[in-house]
Amino acid sequence: MVRDSVRRFAIEHLRPLERMVLEREAARGFGDEPLVPREVELQLNARAKEIGLYGVDVPEEYGGQDLGALAKCIVIEELKQSITPYVAPPDSPNLHLLKALCRGDQVERYLLPYARGEKKACLALTEAGAGSDAGAIRMPARRRNGKWVLSGSKIFISNARSADFIIAIAVTDPAKGAHGGMTAFLVDKGTPGLSVPTNYAMIGEYCPYEVVFDDVELDDGQVLGDVGEAFAPLQQRLAVRRMEISARCLGLARRCIEMMIEQAQSRSTFGRPLADRQTAQWWIADSFQEMEMVRLITWRLASRVDRGEADLRSEASMVKVQGTEMIARVVDRAIQLHGGMGVSKELPLEYIYRATRVYRIVEGPSEVHRWIIARDLLRNGVRS
Repeated sequence: MVRDSVRRFAIEHLRPLERMVLEREAARGFGDEPLVPREVELQLNARAKEIGLYGVDVPEEYGGQDLGALAKCIVIEELKQSITPYVAPPDSPNLHLLKALCRGDQVERYLLPYARGEKKACLALTEAGAGSDAGAIRMPARRRNGKWVLSGSKIFISNARSADFIIAIAVTDPAKGAHGGMTAFLVDKGTPGLSVPTNYAMIGEYCPYEVVFDDVELDDGQVLGDVGEAFAPLQQRLAVRRMEISARCLGLARRCIEMMIEQAQSRSTFGRPLADRQTAQWWIADSFQEMEMVRLITWRLASRVDRGEADLRSEASMVKVQGTEMIARVVDRAIQLHGGMGVSKELPLEYIYRATRVYRIVEGPSEVHRWIIARDLLRNGVRS
């Protein structure tokens, strides 16, 4: 029921916007104009709320549907039947982090409005010298006159200008680092010393920012979770994002395969339809098999998230690698099958090709994830 409802939403409300998305992405250049204007996003939110797409994995006590991570993966996959960038509120990774760590009045100030889709958040983690290695961050948070003072900068931070608050990760004990020395802070938009001066123009919909903390002073009430203990819950948050990226890849892959089937059945060359050509048949068959295998491991990971299993880093890495590399192969075949039209802006394929290239880098490149998987196997062996 969820899948069918979201699929109709994507076809009826997101696909009609695709031409606008392609035009805005082509015209954006070095700017940061959203590919979906704010007023259109609000209209989509209103319609999504009407049909029950809000709070899919939000617990019932926070006003959500409590359907879990597996249902959210299905929602994401169906939304990505369209290239129109749209996220059904709230964005799950930050929800999981806030749900695990918010305490006291933080629940009312941050978690509840975020869970209701009334506030947006972003995670400020990456630094110039710390990308794939999250434990290498250096931005300090020091005690001064009873306050925490954050000084430094973060780069490649998604949604930084549109966020109502930032979850900033800083070092509170350099000697301990990732093992007891990293702390998460809640930083409200407009806090003195906080600025978002620069955006990074990139391919596709991805448009991250630099975030600068110039002696940003925070009370103890802005500490998210325990001082020094941000690294472990952060890893769980990253696992959820990696799972979601794979779900996005599944939706886009299905769109590509459907377009390949239509093209193979309708286009003829040298007196025969492409559907009769073995090469086209194998492209379609291989793409479908690869998509189905990624769906199985993605849904298995989502089920483990729903069961509350703890360390999912290795499995999340596997899902991230397989999902992002699968869509790269599938969209490449789809473009080849469509020929000149495949690389034109008359079809969404060239956009998918460029937009999904980012997925093999953000949230950890494939090479790092392969290292994580191998490290786990070498330490613990093969586990069923």
